[in-house]
Amino acid sequence: MLAATALAIAATAGLATPAHAADGTPLRVAMTADIRSTEPGVNRDANSDMVVMHIVEGLVAFGEHAEIKPLLAKSYAISDDGKTYTFTLRDGVTFQNGAPLAAQDVVWSWNYFMNPKTAWRCHGDFDGSGGAKVTSVDAPDPHTVVYHLEKPYGLFLGSLARPDCAGSGVVHRDSVNPDGTWNKPIGTGPFMLNEWKRGQYISLVKNPHYANQGGKLDGFTGSKRPLVDEVRFMIVPDDATAKAGLQRGDVDIIQDLSYSDVKTMQAVKGVKVATSPVMSLTALLMQTRDPLLSNVKLRQAIVHAIDAGQLVAAVGDGLMQPSTSMVPLISSYYDKTQQEAWKYDPALAQKLVRESGYKGQELVMMATKRYPETYSSGVIIQAMLQAVGINARLEVQEWASQLDRYNSGKYQMMVFPYSARLDPSLNYEMMAGNKDKQPRKVWDDPKALALIDSSSQITDTAQRQAQFDELHKLFLADAPMMPLFNGLDVGAFRDTVQGYTPWALKRARVWEVSRN
Repeated sequence: MLAATALAIAATAGLATPAHAADGTPLRVAMTADIRSTEPGVNRDANSDMVVMHIVEGLVAFGEHAEIKPLLAKSYAISDDGKTYTFTLRDGVTFQNGAPLAAQDVVWSWNYFMNPKTAWRCHGDFDGSGGAKVTSVDAPDPHTVVYHLEKPYGLFLGSLARPDCAGSGVVHRDSVNPDGTWNKPIGTGPFMLNEWKRGQYISLVKNPHYANQGGKLDGFTGSKRPLVDEVRFMIVPDDATAKAGLQRGDVDIIQDLSYSDVKTMQAVKGVKVATSPVMSLTALLMQTRDPLLSNVKLRQAIVHAIDAGQLVAAVGDGLMQPSTSMVPLISSYYDKTQQEAWKYDPALAQKLVRESGYKGQELVMMATKRYPETYSSGVIIQAMLQAVGINARLEVQEWASQLDRYNSGKYQMMVFPYSARLDPSLNYEMMAGNKDKQPRKVWDDPKALALIDSSSQITDTAQRQAQFDELHKLFLADAPMMPLFNGLDVGAFRDTVQGYTPWALKRARVWEVSRN
């Protein structure tokens, strides 16, 4: 009965049954919810971004380890004062309607998305209200685009490449109706929009005009050949239905499998599972303005009392590795210095507890079951702290309540999940700042704040690396929080699928993917 029910649900979701499968069946990717729109970076969510990024491309994009690399640009140059970015376009790139890409198309797209009426998600990141202020964009010749900034901003290229901005994708002006309303994306990507059957699927077909960059698979750049004629992103809200469909062969790829399902799916004949670290972070936060936790020796006692390896092995079911750096494991800035960590040392923790003057007062640690890994981490941390004489109590909160306490800074400790940030400066910025103005901030050391601000302005990779290394050492000494682990991108797919790989930005990519 259960199998029959799942089959019926699959049919209503648009999944083919084995009786209807044929060589011409599209590559089918299951996702839990429909997209919001096809307009890049407008009325968007993560699923919308994932689909649209197969259709549109920008001047630059994130590579496999979230480093910035050219995409529609074959090269770029930054002026000595950091205020002018000159992009040289690749030769031979065409839009999906066959029109050649020219610099003026980049300018037109930029002006369209920066028009406040468009309601582009990233308008505020470029108009001076946050991040960069782009004063003008010029096309001095058909192959050159020049961006002028009011002042230097080292994260400008990363802002252009952000998936929630749709990579600042360049679209042909025929993407817009004559009355100025949005029609459909006509980009330069490897796939183009074929059909959006709301609530059922989004069909993309191979772009016959795609100008491949070559090389190897590399994030949102590198080689992006469309190796199948059609891809269908199937709306399958129920996890059990998606897993049943994968096992039967009605689904080819589940792009966001839960950690708890990994071992089960690994045991299924005809199914493979792959994982990759991502940029999200789960951490133990400590309120440094709390009367007890303002004592750095007590904070140091806490971090030395936690066996991060044992915790992460238990919480991640052996899939993840611990990291106590604010720089994600997958980042190109994660180096030997970032590997330095607090040593698990219960004896040292007990010594620091005594030296701190702690008298056994209760310390409340918040966690939520909304995110099971945070709750499980809290249970383990509570036991480890109690083992060294710290009277820790775990308090389970509804997510909305915990988020309110986080934003107001009204807590002693909490296990908290941070969403992905795509640059180490942004990782530090999300937890560091002036607590008087932003109570949610965890770390307010003046020297650290100055380094974070500087790392956001400069563009030289070696200089930025040195600043992140210095920040990490300050962070270890002050212990305002304890990073525990980065998240995982987990993908499950039929063994007939070739070339599918999870990666740092946790967005499914179906270019360079084929099926036997």
